[in-house]
Amino acid sequence: MGAGTEPDGSSRSDEEWERFVRESVAGAADAPKEPSARAREVAKRLRAEPGRTPEGWRSYTPARPRRRTGWYAAGLFASLGLLAVVALAPGWVVDVFAGADSPPSAAETARPTEAPPAAAAQRPTREEPFRGSPAAGWASGAEGITVPKAEAVGWMSAAEVERALARSRDFLLASSLDRRVLRGEHPEKAIALINPHQKDVQDLLRTAFVTPSEKNDPLLLFSRFQPSRTQLVGDAVKTRGRLAYQEGEHGALRVTADVTFVYPVTRAGTSGDDEIVRTIVRRELVLSWDDPAKVVTEPGTFSVVSYKYDMTNGGCGAPTGYITPPFGTDRRADEAGAEIDPYDRSAPVGQGGPSGDRCGEATRS
Repeated sequence: MGAGTEPDGSSRSDEEWERFVRESVAGAADAPKEPSARAREVAKRLRAEPGRTPEGWRSYTPARPRRRTGWYAAGLFASLGLLAVVALAPGWVVDVFAGADSPPSAAETARPTEAPPAAAAQRPTREEPFRGSPAAGWASGAEGITVPKAEAVGWMSAAEVERALARSRDFLLASSLDRRVLRGEHPEKAIALINPHQKDVQDLLRTAFVTPSEKNDPLLLFSRFQPSRTQLVGDAVKTRGRLAYQEGEHGALRVTADVTFVYPVTRAGTSGDDEIVRTIVRRELVLSWDDPAKVVTEPGTFSVVSYKYDMTNGGCGAPTGYITPPFGTDRRADEAGAEIDPYDRSAPVGQGGPSGDRCGEATRS
């Protein structure tokens, strides 16, 4: 076979091979799968020309993707790229494969106009506890809570607003995602962020953990499960929501948090493929970062303006200070009220169905 002859017997001129090499470097869609000896010779000559540094035959830049030039290149470099992602962000890979039935959702920056689409009906497992729910495509933990860009508001500079937003999200993490708090321990880190001079909230905190009631219930602000009864499945809690802010009274920074938390749980002390229940809690908090020159407060703390929540699969009995997911036949007793889609974030908290201590039937969970 001649230097300019292809396996099928056709031949190419030097000009054609030079065009082929240039197009291969640029990602031509019709490039042959492997360069011949003549092509390699032309590529060598091109590299020797001043100012030319062509890429390798199989180069691919994930940060600047081009159209694919063939399965051999896409497959090789997709594999290499996946290895790099696993090394740099293993949690993301786990989330994506755990929610393979639902594509990743874009970050929420404003209230959605409709409920998320229905996912394929699939039974959750210990390996995939979010399977069959919209939460399969949600981010986990702090990554699912969108924080807006900070600008100066009232008595705070942009840098101070940025710190206040970060601490507002820290409260959500400490109150609804801290593993020790979820296991029923005292939420010390979260409480430390609340203005100690706010009497009504401090009264609630002093009473709620000792003698919980409808008025003073830890669940108004914190997510807690009783470890002797309930255990979390896996390491991930799916989240979706956002922070927003505006100027409040006396020039304060008023932060609104609207976040949905999805907790996969099972009975304590069980193993294997047991019943898995997803408890969904949506919280809306309004926090005020007050000017210490106008309001009695402590540095680094906020005052709680209001708190509301919706809960699905969290129990309907008298307050115990813990979320009590229903298992087995207990689930029928919890499904006696109005219907609610716990993944629908298009309406304000409390307007889409049962809120707080009221219970209802979830259209999906």
